[in-house]
Amino acid sequence: MEGESTSGKMRRGQATKWFPFTWFRRESAQNESSPLIPKADTDRELTGVFHQSSDYGSTEVPEPNQFNGPENQGENGVLEPGASSRPLSLSDCLLKFLLFFSNLLFTVLGLVVLAVGLWGLINKESFAQEKIGQIATDPMLVFVALGLLLSTLCLSGCVGALRENCCLLRVFSAAVLVLVTAQTLVAIVAYTLQGQIEGYLRSGMLVAMARYQDDLDLRFITDEIQIGLQCCGADNYRDWEINMYYNCSAPGVLSCGVPATCCVDPLENGTVWNSQCGVGAQQLDEFSAQSVIFLGGCLGGMSRWIEQHAGLIGAVGIVLLGVQIVTLFITTRLLDNIQWSKATR
Repeated sequence: MEGESTSGKMRRGQATKWFPFTWFRRESAQNESSPLIPKADTDRELTGVFHQSSDYGSTEVPEPNQFNGPENQGENGVLEPGASSRPLSLSDCLLKFLLFFSNLLFTVLGLVVLAVGLWGLINKESFAQEKIGQIATDPMLVFVALGLLLSTLCLSGCVGALRENCCLLRVFSAAVLVLVTAQTLVAIVAYTLQGQIEGYLRSGMLVAMARYQDDLDLRFITDEIQIGLQCCGADNYRDWEINMYYNCSAPGVLSCGVPATCCVDPLENGTVWNSQCGVGAQQLDEFSAQSVIFLGGCLGGMSRWIEQHAGLIGAVGIVLLGVQIVTLFITTRLLDNIQWSKATR
């Protein structure tokens, strides 16, 4: 029994020299309060142990000053080797730069939309003293608000990802979460209230037709809809009677007429725009008018266009929503890794 005990102790002693376990190193290391063992001798002994361990495939010896920074010292100035900061992994770096470049792209897009809105307001002199009171109803204000929101939001995500700023990343992720929730609710409400939405579109179309001559933005939108959908009016061409200039009781050459964008062929000989091609069209019956103007209303044209492109609209909506959800996931993952890395310093 005594021989077996002696041989066991010898084997454990050899294992201690071969494998520099943490607890064995601490026991053999010099105690700073002990005056009996010089520090230089202890350093040489530890160096010998590490060199012996390298012959048996042990882990790499850390550099002497690897953990000597003031950020890795405890309250009493004692170094804490386990308190090193963990750098971001390769996948985390890829997520970081993916988030940065995607937000940079959308920031530029937001600035372009903002510039278009400001150009429209300046070009129409909407900031003039006599027009400043009507700027709240200017459609270009929608471009300004959308561009400002998009550029500010994406810029916060861009800078937050580049600088690893937790505050900006939290603001960005919260804003994206709010946008995703709002878009989902809008889609649900729009699907539920399909009949009422058609009524709102009819009211908006009639308002645009009534202000056709007075508001250049509404005139542009109405013309583009009628040209693109090849339609005239909200329900039919006789809806233009709501306009004070095209009303049959109004004086002038436009009386009982429709805009030139309602005409089947508004170009004479394919070159010259004939702005008078719709004069007197409301006085014609449908059989005679069908060779001059489009008879169908734009609301029916919108419904048919939506039905024909329902799959494409749904796919685009799902892709946009998916991009936002993926962006939210990447931001949350990056934020967690940054916080974890800072906590281990």
